[in-house]
Amino acid sequence: SPEEEKDNKWIYPSEQQFYNALRRKGWEGVEEKNMPLVVRIHNAVNERGWSHIRRWESTLHSNDNPKLLKFMGRPKDISPRAFV
Repeated sequence: SPEEEKDNKWIYPSEQQFYNALRRKGWEGVEEKNMPLVVRIHNAVNERGWSHIRRWESTLHSNDNPKLLKFMGRPKDISPRAFV
């Protein structure tokens, strides 16, 4: 969105938006009272992942300001690390 472009920062969803999205996607056992902790963990994981991407891009491609062009969530896919 233009707002995100202007500030050059990702805007995380609120706890209510996160909860609503989980329910809309059919997740079972989701409790609204847990959303503050769930959202904090989710955001911390995202920030850590983005930190790794920035380091990778800087080291391998001399790009100190990478941009996220596309996001595709795959929450039900098991990563190779989790599979082991």
